[in-house]
Amino acid sequence: MRFRYSLLLISALVMLVVPSQRTLAHEGHDHDAAAKSVTLPAAPRAEASSAAFELVAVARSGEIVVYLDGFQSNEPIPDANVEIEAPQGSVQASSAGDGTYRFPAPWIEIPGRYDFIATVTKGGDADILTFTIEIPPSAQVNPAAGSSGSALALDLKGRMSSRGSPELVALLGAFLAGGFAGLFLARRRRAAQVLIAAAILPVLALSAFAHEGEDHSAPQSPQPAGTRDVAQILVDGSVFVPKSTQRILAIRTIVSEPSVNRRTVELPGRIIPDPNASGFVQTVVGGRISPPEGGFPRLGTRVKKGDVLAYVTPPMQAIDVSDMRQRQGELDQQISIVERRLARYEALAPSGAVARSQLEDTQLELQGLKDRRTALDKVKREPEALVAPVDGIVADGAPVAGQVAQTNAVIFQIIDPTRLWIEALSYDSVPILQNATARIDGRDLRLVFRGAGFADRNQSIPIHFAIDGDLSDVRVGRFVTVFADTPDEQRGIAVPRASIVRTTAGQDAIYEHVSAERFEQRPVRIEPLDGQRVLISQGLSPGKRVVVQGAELLDHIR
Repeated sequence: MRFRYSLLLISALVMLVVPSQRTLAHEGHDHDAAAKSVTLPAAPRAEASSAAFELVAVARSGEIVVYLDGFQSNEPIPDANVEIEAPQGSVQASSAGDGTYRFPAPWIEIPGRYDFIATVTKGGDADILTFTIEIPPSAQVNPAAGSSGSALALDLKGRMSSRGSPELVALLGAFLAGGFAGLFLARRRRAAQVLIAAAILPVLALSAFAHEGEDHSAPQSPQPAGTRDVAQILVDGSVFVPKSTQRILAIRTIVSEPSVNRRTVELPGRIIPDPNASGFVQTVVGGRISPPEGGFPRLGTRVKKGDVLAYVTPPMQAIDVSDMRQRQGELDQQISIVERRLARYEALAPSGAVARSQLEDTQLELQGLKDRRTALDKVKREPEALVAPVDGIVADGAPVAGQVAQTNAVIFQIIDPTRLWIEALSYDSVPILQNATARIDGRDLRLVFRGAGFADRNQSIPIHFAIDGDLSDVRVGRFVTVFADTPDEQRGIAVPRASIVRTTAGQDAIYEHVSAERFEQRPVRIEPLDGQRVLISQGLSPGKRVVVQGAELLDHIR
């Protein structure tokens, strides 16, 4: 008899354990492998593309919004004709003027799959694009339980209806096991053990429905599908950017194509004035500076060659003043002696007592002495005039009246703004560089090779280029990078410099437009090409869409 009761008890426990193990991996959960799908927290959407167009349709608030862009450039197409074949019939999408088209779809609120056919016409291009939008079921929120008993009843009811029979069998098995255990212990007249067994076994059965990582004590409600389109990085590392956000960021792309280009070298350079169209205004002797009539010329003032820009009055030392006064006295004495002699000769000349030639020599001697006396006074009073050596503008210099300038001091710098050069430094021997550019303020300056030095300057070779083209907003002294072509050739994919971003590891990378609203970062190896482009030699294959505008903005999305 005892063996029979023991067998019944073991059978009940087995019924309890086996179903509880099945509940560890129930419907809707796979605990053996990680989830592979990528969930987008966005409104229901679909996309389609062709060789000319890229379309994204978003279902929201009883209507469908269609974003239409060029496939290669990702540029919005605002003036296309979009006709939609919907489940409820044909409809003409209205244009908002910014590449966005809308048409009402009140039936889209009903969950299900909806197939569409879009006919897009733009100029001479016409394409048929098909897409499907799937509307998930709306969320059902269960009311909160008022007491623990009703909560347990709702929980059990929900589990029995949703999980199926295995859990119901486990629960009934627990109660049967408790009953058999009670009968067995009752025959032994152990009342306490009867009560404990009857209480513990059902609790163990209920605990089998809740495993680690989940709380089955409260009703679970499915989360509603997202209705906001937010740019973010997905779990696979790609960047999800809704079309609405792409319009704000002005994302533009090109299709990568290989090409053969000359190898380019980068040289550090500095803008300098043309030596034949610039000059310095310096003092020969030191002295006190004074302005000319009209004042000192201001910075940026255009001057002509020979214009007086300032005066420098040399100082007179005490010993110089003494020597000058002594020399003046000597000259005055000589002038007086010659004047008396000339007066006598003039009186005797008519009678022939003095030769006419002697009279003329005396007159010349007197005139020479007076000129020397006048020059001596002039040196003492007249300042040195500083004149412009070339035509141009005043690029530097701010003299002040009364300022004392040292000998050979630079007072002004005159530059012709239409004739500027760039001095680059090369640390390797380079051939004659006929094709070179320099990038400044977002634009390229074409350069013409003028010559290279044969003497090292700090172990570098100076190379001069003349700037050919528009020189507005170009200032002397600015540092630039010169891109010069060499005879060597290299093959790769040329992209704008704005396409390159720097990863956290310090590596160069680009963003590939892999789908309508998804971008992936690709590490690449680049070589300099010119002021606006670089050459991708590794990491990118032909035929890919590369972001050429807005890559830095994509790199800041988190």
